[in-house]
Amino acid sequence: MLNRRNVLRGLAAVPGAAALTGLSAGTARADFATVVDPTADWGRWEGWGTSLSWWAKAVGPDPKLADALFGRGTVQLLGQTVPGLGMNIVRYNAGASGTNSINGRTMKPAPSIDGYKQIEGYQLDWFDADPSSASWNWYADANQRDMMWLARDRGADTFELFSNSPMWWMLRNDDPRGYDAGWTSNLQDGNYGRHAAYLATIARYAHDHWGIDFRSVQPVNEPCLPWTPEMGRGQEGCFFDPAQQARLIKETRAQLDARDLAWMEIPAMDENGYDYALTAWNEFGSDTRQAVGRINVHGYRSDTRRDLLYAAAAASGKRIWMSEYTDGDASGMTVARSIGYDMRWLHPTAWIHWQIVDNSNGGGWGPVELVDGRLGLVNTKYYVLAHYMRHIRPGMRIIESGHPDVVTAYDRTARKLVIVAANHGGGQYIDFDLSRFTTVATDGAPVERWYTSTAGTQRYAYRNDDTFLHGKRFWSWFDTQSVQTFEVGGVDI
Repeated sequence: MLNRRNVLRGLAAVPGAAALTGLSAGTARADFATVVDPTADWGRWEGWGTSLSWWAKAVGPDPKLADALFGRGTVQLLGQTVPGLGMNIVRYNAGASGTNSINGRTMKPAPSIDGYKQIEGYQLDWFDADPSSASWNWYADANQRDMMWLARDRGADTFELFSNSPMWWMLRNDDPRGYDAGWTSNLQDGNYGRHAAYLATIARYAHDHWGIDFRSVQPVNEPCLPWTPEMGRGQEGCFFDPAQQARLIKETRAQLDARDLAWMEIPAMDENGYDYALTAWNEFGSDTRQAVGRINVHGYRSDTRRDLLYAAAAASGKRIWMSEYTDGDASGMTVARSIGYDMRWLHPTAWIHWQIVDNSNGGGWGPVELVDGRLGLVNTKYYVLAHYMRHIRPGMRIIESGHPDVVTAYDRTARKLVIVAANHGGGQYIDFDLSRFTTVATDGAPVERWYTSTAGTQRYAYRNDDTFLHGKRFWSWFDTQSVQTFEVGGVDI
């Protein structure tokens, strides 16, 4: 379980020359040791990803940026040589905004898209549900859709459709930012089925015309929050209590099934934090839980009990996605800690960064930063994420690392063990004990490593000549505020 007292001294990345001599000679003593346990298997890894709104609307379909985010080659981006992140999961936002007028009604706060956080929707009105009719505009939201295609063409293979708010004309006040009074759903009572049909129609249209099959369709986003126009400002959002969420889940299931999309999952609940998700899940009846394919949760309340949500999901046979997370720490050390804690106690099978490209606003909210709506720079967080995303790949098994700042994955086919470790404290040696594996490569074999010093200048630097196996263990020096990735071959469970 998550407990601040259990957070030992951290781990992480760049050795100095003097430390390398001791390391190679095998004379160094580790300041900290962790035991990797392959018998504790936390599931098959599905991948890493990002949501496309709002950044894809802002920057448009940029092939070079797509190469960096979804490819795995080396890319020149914004004057820097960067490793492609190789993300394979894309969350596509079905918009709620529009510029049209319906019998004198227009979207509030104005009959126009309110900045790049307002996403234009496809359904113009309720007059005709036929997607080929004049009630639908499939030319809307071109930037986000085109970036999704670029991601697909670079290897992204898992797509999720999600909604921040129903279409503006389905709402009580025509404002997709939320209702005027908090804790009240803005969706008109007679439009639950219509909202579900809207999403199912997009999913079917994407299958038929875009070459995209959404694995899942999520009808709500952070529904526990008291969305109001003031709170939402330029962002779409809508409150739904657990009973209303359950209604939407069942409506969406029915609408997908009616369009021969029974294989698409419906996640629940994309709540703002782990406790909120657990509360809603506990209020769902058995029929609602049965209609849910997996649990999505956002990581914005990191002081809460990840382990309790995992226990509830496991008891119901549901997988978990950490489907949204971000922070303002450009160094990347905060996101490293969040990933480590999630892997240790939440046990997700996928992990998704909210805006992989985001406004800097004086901080590093996005690994690739936006400045005045344009691409700015690649910060250190990007390289930290590369340690996890490039090395822990879909199909690997997440296994017990022995420490919340260490993430370990095993590739049975390649007989390869991947270790990503973050050091949040002072410089120290870390010792990795692999004695619980039946076979490890021969004594003295080199261990490949990649390292990033967030307090220094090294960014995802590669070495294969200074770290070696000593029987079934090895160790390495970690500078303060650093991250390292190790790959060990010839490993059998």
